[in-house]
Amino acid sequence: MREPLIHFLLFALLIFAGYGFFGADANNKPDRIVVTAPKIEQMAAVFTKTWQRPPTAEELKGMIDDHVKEEILVRQALELGLDRDDTVVRRRLRQKMEFLNDADAEALTATDAELDTFLKANPAVFEIDPMLAFQQVVLNPQRHGEAIERNAAAILEVLLNQPAADLASIGDASLLPAELPLTSKTSIGKTFGADFAEELDKIPAGQWMGPVNSDFGLHLIRVTERVPGRVPMLGEVRDAVAREWTNAKRAELENQRFAELFKRYVVSIESPAGAGTDP
Repeated sequence: MREPLIHFLLFALLIFAGYGFFGADANNKPDRIVVTAPKIEQMAAVFTKTWQRPPTAEELKGMIDDHVKEEILVRQALELGLDRDDTVVRRRLRQKMEFLNDADAEALTATDAELDTFLKANPAVFEIDPMLAFQQVVLNPQRHGEAIERNAAAILEVLLNQPAADLASIGDASLLPAELPLTSKTSIGKTFGADFAEELDKIPAGQWMGPVNSDFGLHLIRVTERVPGRVPMLGEVRDAVAREWTNAKRAELENQRFAELFKRYVVSIESPAGAGTDP
């Protein structure tokens, strides 16, 4: 009994027995699930909005029972680690974290001075498109074949010498109009192609020029009116500027918060097996 080793072993056995008794009791203690009054009110409100009537007592009991069942199964799934490496769960958790930033950004209100500064710093985002009105004569490649360039040059000569010529009788039959009113450059690009819109924007007004190529064929063009693009005043696009300002603030807040979170971690990136270079 005087041996220190015996004292140590006895003390260890006492600790082990105490832990087994009290620890087992703690492990057997049931978890607590509380279905709060606000939660019940929320379930009833959702039911009422969906079905246009309040739930009966039996229906409300069913919703509460389902909520308790969901809570138990979710806790059990978390205990078993079923949330790990689940793409859907990870994506949803990421969304919720990003929603926290969204809420903070939506709460911000910009002054007119801040919006005006943002507008001037990002003019291309809010620029009003140039607008063009033009006349055209269209040549169909299937009809003219290899002679289309030569025929286009001949028709252009006629148009330059006879400004009052009937456009419908000169060009090929087409569903395209012979004359387009003022139309935005973007809309023209969607119809005829972006390259066509760019070439059209370079043509000086009042003179027949071409040919300009598009998916429809070759076009001889006379620009009849041009309204240049411009950066609008704040009053013209205030709602759009406010929306983009909020989006920019949201991204800024997200980057700031992520940078703070990132400081807590050390990230190691391993090279995949068989990779020739490190990522």
